[in-house]
Amino acid sequence: MITKFITDVSTKFNPFAKRAKTCRIFLAQLPPNARQTMKINTKLLPRGSKEASTLSLKFKDGKEMQLDTEKLSIKDVMDEVDRHSRGLNRQANLLGN
Repeated sequence: MITKFITDVSTKFNPFAKRAKTCRIFLAQLPPNARQTMKINTKLLPRGSKEASTLSLKFKDGKEMQLDTEKLSIKDVMDEVDRHSRGLNRQANLLGN
């Protein structure tokens, strides 16, 4: 997963719910130096909460992505993130950065 262009990650999930698996895995996939390069906000919901899990991302180009992690698998989320990151990487290469 290309995390170079992500500036902000916000998650909200119940860590005990089976539906929160995608959020937990996404956070685990972030590199160890992620807190130095991006802002990470995590809100843990109580055990009995029925609130939906959410994942919000912001990129360096200003694009905001709201992903429904209850309906998407981790592969789908990573594909969406990589798709946008590859586009930003292509732009950076064309500009010579």
